[in-house]
Amino acid sequence: MSGLAYLDRMIADGYGQALTVGAFSTGIVGGGAGTILDLDQPELVIGVPGGFVLRPIFAEFVVGPGVTTADSDETEALLAVDSLGLWSGDGTYTFEEPSNMNSAFAKGSSARVGSAFTADMTTTPRNGLTPADPVLDMELSRNQEITDFNAAAVSVTFHTVVLRYTPAYPEWVEGPASLIGYWGGTIATLGSFGVVRWVMAPRDIMRQYMKGTL
Repeated sequence: MSGLAYLDRMIADGYGQALTVGAFSTGIVGGGAGTILDLDQPELVIGVPGGFVLRPIFAEFVVGPGVTTADSDETEALLAVDSLGLWSGDGTYTFEEPSNMNSAFAKGSSARVGSAFTADMTTTPRNGLTPADPVLDMELSRNQEITDFNAAAVSVTFHTVVLRYTPAYPEWVEGPASLIGYWGGTIATLGSFGVVRWVMAPRDIMRQYMKGTL
């Protein structure tokens, strides 16, 4: 039996959650509804409260680049963790209510979840210091594409930039902490989408599932 088989049991028992950012065919633009990535205006945040553990099991960002006009224009996506700070619940954002990965359970989460930030957010350090910009001390995945016209920009074909994160050994993100996603570029993206799935439970319950006692 796989050492991660307990995650399947946790999903069956209602501990798996799923977030979709962007609705149907309408995505959100990056960089705090602007262009380049903005540290305190991410596209999504999952805040993990103290006493809980989150294990990310899948993430995919599909980013539609803007129409670039010069060499070295870039489009990028980033998934990272602030391992010491819980999102303070501030900023201007869209409230998100994650779905349960077992459809027999209702929507909702013990995590603090928001998307499409257009005003600055902060994280509150576990040592009780003043809330401040997030510190991305654990990058999980990144993708970046840079334009090179080679010659005169007569005709250029663009494709989506995709960040896909499927860890063989999901990180142990113990709260207070935050999982944070970004996308954007030097030219505003045309509308992008994100999907994140994770398992989260109180620390003691997570450990009991790992030991096979639940």
